[in-house]
Amino acid sequence: MSFSDRDGYIWMDGELVDWRDAKVHLLTHTLHYGSGVFEGVRAYHGDARGTCIFRLAEHTRRLFNSAKIMHMSIPFTEQQISDAHCQVVRANNLKEAYIRPLVYYGAEGMGLRAENLQVHVGIAAWEWPSYLAPEAMTAGLKVRTSSYTRYHVNSTMCKAKASGNYLNSMLALREALDSGCDEAMLMDTEGFVAEGSAENFFMVRDGVIYTPDLTSCLDGITRNTVFRLAADNGIEVREKRITRDEVYICDEAFFTGTAAEVMPIREYDGRVVGNGQRGPIAEKLQAAYIDLVHGGTQAYAKWLQPVG
Repeated sequence: MSFSDRDGYIWMDGELVDWRDAKVHLLTHTLHYGSGVFEGVRAYHGDARGTCIFRLAEHTRRLFNSAKIMHMSIPFTEQQISDAHCQVVRANNLKEAYIRPLVYYGAEGMGLRAENLQVHVGIAAWEWPSYLAPEAMTAGLKVRTSSYTRYHVNSTMCKAKASGNYLNSMLALREALDSGCDEAMLMDTEGFVAEGSAENFFMVRDGVIYTPDLTSCLDGITRNTVFRLAADNGIEVREKRITRDEVYICDEAFFTGTAAEVMPIREYDGRVVGNGQRGPIAEKLQAAYIDLVHGGTQAYAKWLQPVG
C-alpha cells in the first residue's frame, strides 16, 4: 500500500488532517534542497500503561537541536511536539508504531538564500514492525564497506539529523544491496569505521564493547541506551577509532538504531564475524533492549511515555 493512500490522520502544523490530505506543494523548499530535519521514534505496547513512546523527550530534544543547527526555528514548544506524537498515535489507534516527525521549509520562496520561509512541522505514525528482515535479529546481517565516505565534520552538520544528509546513506545502502549485502558500513574521511547507513556500530573483543567516537556519527539514542544496558550487565564500553581489520577479527559486531534496534552482524567484507551468527553479548543486549521498551525494566520506566 502506498504511503500516500492510507486511512488515518497526520498531524500538520498543530492539527490532525486526513492522511490523504497531508500534502505539500511541488515548490516546497525542502523538497528541492533537503533543508529539513526529522526523527525516527518508536512506540511499543507493554505493561499496564499500554502503548508508550520510547525516549520521546530525548527524540524531541534532538529534533530541536537539529533544527537549531540548521538555522530553523520550530514554531512550537518541545512539549507541544511531544504531545503531538502521542496525539497522532492515539488518532490512528496504533498499539505499536513507528513515528516520523519532519520539520521543513514551505513554498514561500526558492533559492539557496532560504529567506522568508515558513517552518512547518508534520508528524505521521504507522505500523512498521521491522525495518530489516525479522530473521536478521538472530541470523545477523551481511555487511560491506561502502565506497562512499561519511561526511567530514566541516562538509555538513553531522550532528543534525538533516534530510539532505541521508543522500549519502541512500547511495551507500543501494550499493550494498546491489552487491548482495544487507547493509553498508561507511568510513570517515580518515578511513576509520564511522557507522552504518542509518545505524551506530559496535564490536566486541575479549568481552569489551568498542564503538566509534561521535566525530562524524549521529549521537544515537539507541546507542546511548545500549551504553546504559551494558553497564547494567557489567560490560565495559569504550569509544575509540576502529579500523576495518579490527572488525574482521572481532568476536561480535552489531548495529543499533531506533528502527534497527539491536541488530547483529554475521559477515563483514566477506569475512565471517565471530561464529557467523548472533553473539552472546549482542543477544543479551538485544533481549534487555526488547524487555526495556516493552516496559519490563522498572528502572527505566521514565523513558516510556504513555500515549494516553
